This record gives sequence, structure tokens and C-alpha cells, in this order.
Amino acid sequence: MPLLSDRPPRLTVAALAAALVAALLVLLPNTAATAATAPTLLSQGRPVTASSLEGAGTPAAAAVDGDNGTRWSSQFADPQWIQVDLGAPAQLSQVVLRWETAAAKAYRIELSTDGSTWSTAYSTTAGAGGVATHDLTGTARYVRMYGTQRTTGYGYSLWEFQVYGTTDTGPTLPGGGDLGPNVIVFDPSTPNIQARLDEVFRQQESAQFGSGRYQFLFKPGTYNGLNAQIGFYTSVSGLGLSPDDTTINGDVTVDAGWFNGNATQNFWRSAENLALNPVNGTDRWAVSQAAPFRRMHVKGGLNLAPTGYGWASGGYIADSRIDGQIGNYSQQQWYTRDSSIGSWGNGVWNQVFSGVQGAPAQGFPNPPYTTLDTTPVSREKPFLYLDGSDYKVFVPAKRTNARGTSWGNGAPQGTSIPLSRFYVVKPGASAATINQALAQGLHLLFTPGVYHVDRTIQVSRPDTVVLGLGLATIVPDNGVTAMKVADVDGVKLAGFLIDAGTVNSPSLLEVGPAGTTTDHGANPTTVQDVFVRVGGAGAGKATVGMVVNNHDTVIDHTWIWRADHGDGVGWETNRSDYGLRVNGDDVLATGLFVEHFNKYDVEWNGDRGRTVFFQNEKAYDAPNQAAVQNGSVKGFAAYKVADSVTTHEGWGLGSYCYYNVDPTIRQDHGFEVPVKPGVKFHDLLVVSLGGNGQYEHVVNNTGAATSGTSTTPSNVVSFP
Repeated sequence: MPLLSDRPPRLTVAALAAALVAALLVLLPNTAATAATAPTLLSQGRPVTASSLEGAGTPAAAAVDGDNGTRWSSQFADPQWIQVDLGAPAQLSQVVLRWETAAAKAYRIELSTDGSTWSTAYSTTAGAGGVATHDLTGTARYVRMYGTQRTTGYGYSLWEFQVYGTTDTGPTLPGGGDLGPNVIVFDPSTPNIQARLDEVFRQQESAQFGSGRYQFLFKPGTYNGLNAQIGFYTSVSGLGLSPDDTTINGDVTVDAGWFNGNATQNFWRSAENLALNPVNGTDRWAVSQAAPFRRMHVKGGLNLAPTGYGWASGGYIADSRIDGQIGNYSQQQWYTRDSSIGSWGNGVWNQVFSGVQGAPAQGFPNPPYTTLDTTPVSREKPFLYLDGSDYKVFVPAKRTNARGTSWGNGAPQGTSIPLSRFYVVKPGASAATINQALAQGLHLLFTPGVYHVDRTIQVSRPDTVVLGLGLATIVPDNGVTAMKVADVDGVKLAGFLIDAGTVNSPSLLEVGPAGTTTDHGANPTTVQDVFVRVGGAGAGKATVGMVVNNHDTVIDHTWIWRADHGDGVGWETNRSDYGLRVNGDDVLATGLFVEHFNKYDVEWNGDRGRTVFFQNEKAYDAPNQAAVQNGSVKGFAAYKVADSVTTHEGWGLGSYCYYNVDPTIRQDHGFEVPVKPGVKFHDLLVVSLGGNGQYEHVVNNTGAATSGTSTTPSNVVSFP
């Protein structure tokens, strides 16, 4: 690539004069037309992506910044494109292209409502550069210039890409308001709190695939003699800025009586931001996947096993202080992050700690502890709290090399957003209304409920918060992707479930557009307690569960699950080939649970990725060896790092198989990775559950085979 000084002059004097004349024509349009249509500049400052960049000094965003001295330029090849997201559908009237010398001779102006299907509004094969003004009609959210032939040997280069039109989104949506009937708020003087807790628990205790959704909120103060038993799709939280602002002299309990003492299906519930004084000195939280315990202060011990010490397959603790011992007992695996604990007792297969004061020493595989002194990057989940009588959402600050809780040492670091800046989403809200709220600049607070959407929810503004209460659930009805995040900084997605619809979606959640090159390291997007489900509540399909394209994204606790039980379950009935696909660079996953997909559960294509704790089960329902054969390889790996990756690292990763339809199925390995100096794994294991299928190796051709029916892990402490 030549130096910038080698480039031809950007504009000759004649071209500059022509550009100025054209600019005046743009700035002084026909007065009558202006009065009639009142077009406005819609593209300035909006999210923008491009097929390529010439270099870091000519980003796509420079073409929509309103500055005629900055530009986007592409690589030196055909075709190339630049695309702007207007944030909401608009009636378009005009596009103005302010070309640098490196212009397009042949190009199209294309329109789209969803960013994937395009129609041509204008095309030419005789572009002359300079300032090109194109009048057009059409309704679109996305507009792109698609160049197919250049005027020079360089790339395509635009000083400005301007889109004019009008929006008619109806009345402005209000922010704030009440939280709806399924958000149940208590203060210490509320009568019959226990009766209300018990009423919801009776309804939700065994409603694994039901439609009920509930959020309990406790105002700051002290509550005596309570036992909040937490069932499916139920969340309990304190409304203080610190957990110690809201104290329950009693318990917040999850047990497994509904399932005969087996806790392996205690999913989809949460406890956050409370202090507990357990009645008997130890609280019980016997859960498995998708049941976070965040920002809690237990002034005693915590028991992670059900009564009778039956099976359990959890779980996740973050930003919490447990004064006494955490009794792991029968938990097969667990991840604890950025917390403080008195001590930890017992371990089964895979217990992982990062940034935990009081964590046991590194010991894998005997005892099975993987311990990191700090967490590389973390930002705690946003939460609702009361500032006096006003609801606000607190957004904790990013931490690097974190250790211990984010609270308890003075005021927490972060920002507060008043509820008036949130659109409070209630059941019945349409995707169009939700997108209108986002286009207005509002954040989203989903109240408990199930939301069917007929178009993609588009999160396009930097630093947008999308927060769910009571496991709010989003279902795409017609094969769309439920939610997409643009190539912007600092989006926070937290506390909701995406459930696949009956028509196959290409993906259920996409973080960033394909091909992005933007660095988000200073202010990454975080995905926290966002769960993805394909099947179980009914037949659902999706090619990929979650796709992460944006660089620097932090995935902090997710369960991406193709259902192995419930309704609508079968090898083809709830087909979903891939659970998580990571294309972005520098992506970090802390607490990654992905299970039962038809092919790869995790595909990691981006460079410099890191995973701290991974739990996986291969699909139970594979009908035979041929169904999972991957060319000459037996079975698709649970976690595959692409051959093109040069740097990747993982700590505490486990994969289990339970091929109960055909127990003769064999997997060559649980993990498939390139053998390169920068690709490193620590503390890996594979397990055959009762001999239903077997692994030949742990990672690539390394690690002993599983065998027999003893359910004994095969371990690899370090690879390579």
C-alpha cells in the first residue's frame, strides 16, 4: 500500500469549484419542496460499517461525522461498500456522496429494512466523482453505497455519505412508569410477605417450561423471618445500592423437592443484591445452569447441594461475599468470580475461581480446583435500585485484573441512569415499538413476561442498556434474529432469555455486524445472564444460538442450550447446529455453558480469545455415529478453535457425553485446537456419563480415552 504522500491530489482546483457549486445546490434546495417534505439529514453520527478500510486513519465513521476533512477509504479492490444504520425506518428523499479523488465509476445505492435483504434505489456505470446528489424514494432503515468499479487504482473514498429523509414514528414514547403486575415490591412494613412469596413459589416450583415470570424487589431495610423459595423464572433482588442496604434475617432457598431431590434441572432463576442472615447459619442454593447468584452477602455459609445431597450441575457466583464456607458437595462443576469467601468445601469434576479472595489453591485434577488470582476484564451486571423514592439503574464500571467484590469499599464505581431514560417494556409491546424507543435514545427495561417479536430488535446506540427482570423472554416468530447489536461501544445486555421460534432463525442473538474492524477495548459490550434456548418450551429452530462479531466483547455467564427434554425435542425437531460462534478478536468468556448442539457447541474464529470456565454436554439424542460424523473425525468437538487462530487461552473446560439413543457413539475428542505456541489450555476434562458414548481423547489426540461405565473424567492439565 503506498504512503499517503504518494496519493494523487485529493481535489483539483476545478473539481473543488465544482464541488462547492454542488454543495451550494444541496444546501439551497427548492424552497417549495423543502416546505412540503422537510427532509432532514438522518445519517450523521449514526452507526456505520464498511466492507474494508484502507487503514485506521480512514474509518467508516468518518463518512458520517459531518466533517468534510475526514474520510472513509476502502482497500484497493472491487467490490466495496459502506452502510449506515438510521436507527429506524425512514421515508428517504436524497443521498449525497462527497467523493474524494478515489471515487466510484460504477455503484449502486441500496436500501434495506433489516440489514440483510437489499433493493436498488439508484445505479450508475458513469459516476464522475465530486459531489453526487441522487434523489430517490423508498422506506429503509439501512442505506449503503455498493461500489463495483473504481475510477482510480486506489480504493473507494468518501468525505461524507449523507442520507436525507423524514421519519414518522408516531408520538414520542415516554420513559419510566410503573413496572407492571409481575414485579412485586416489598418494604419492611408490607403485610403478608411470606404468603406472597409462597403463592408464587407454588405456581413456579415445577413450571419448567411455563409462561409465568416474576420479579421480587425488596426495598432497603430489614426483613425478619422470611424464607423466599425461588422457583422457575423467578428473580429476587434488593433495591439498595449495596447488598447490605437490604437485609433478610432468613433465607433465599432453592431445593429440589419437586424433582425427587435431583437439582440438575433447577434452571432459570436468580438472586441479587441482598444480605442474608440464614436461620440455621447456612443458606441453600441448589441450582444448575442459568441460575446466577450475584452481588449477595451471606452472613454465614452457603450450601450448593439439594437436601439429601442429590445430583446437581451448576452454577455461578459473582461479586458476592460469603462469610462462612461454601459447601460444594455434589455439584459437578461451578464457577465463582470476583468474590470473597470464608472457605470452599469439596469438589467433583471442575470448580473454577477467578479473582476470589479465600479461594482454594490451584490443585486440578486432585482436588479439581482451577484458581486464577484475578479476572482479566469484568464489569458487573447493571441493576435496578432506589435513590430515595426514584428508581434508577446502576451500571458498574469496567475493571481489569479484578479481585474481590466491586462493593464494600466505599461508593461503587459506575454511573446511574434514571428510570425516566428507560422504555419500560411490558407484555404485548411490539418489536416496532421497542425499536422506536431505541431510536428515540431510550434504554430498555423488560418487565417479566414473554415477548413475541416479528422483526429484529436493533440496539444501535453506544452504551445502551437492555435489562430484563424476572427472566423476561423474547421469542422470534418468523425466523428473524431476535436481537442485534451494532458496531458500537459499551452496550450492556443483561438478564433475559431468548427462546427460538418455530421458524428457523439464522441466529438468535448477534453482537456486532460481520466483518467489523472496530476496537472496543476501552468500552466493550457485555452479555451477562443472557440465556438462549432452542426447544423445550415447544419446537424451535436456529442455525446458531449466539454470534459475537464485535471485538473485545465480554460474555459473562450464559447458558446456550439446545433442549434435551421438554416439548418439541428431537434430532431434527429442534435442530440447531451451533451454539456460540465467536468471530471477534479479544473476546473474553467468563462462565460459559453451552450444551447439546447438533454440530459444534462452540466455534471460536477470532484471535486472542479467552475462556475462564466452560461446561458442556454433547447432544444426547444423536441417532447414530453417522449423524455426528465430521468427515474423517468422529464427532464434532464441543469447543473448536479455528486453524487460523494464532492466540487463544482457556482455563477449566469440561465436556461430557451421554449418547443415550446410541451408546456406541464415539467422539475423537472434546476439544479441537490448532497446535501453535500462542494457543494454550489449562485443566481440561472429558467425561462419559455412565458409559453412554465415549471420548477417544481430551484435546486433539492428547489425553486418555474414557471407558466403561464408571463416569470417571479423563484429564489434561496443560496443552500443548
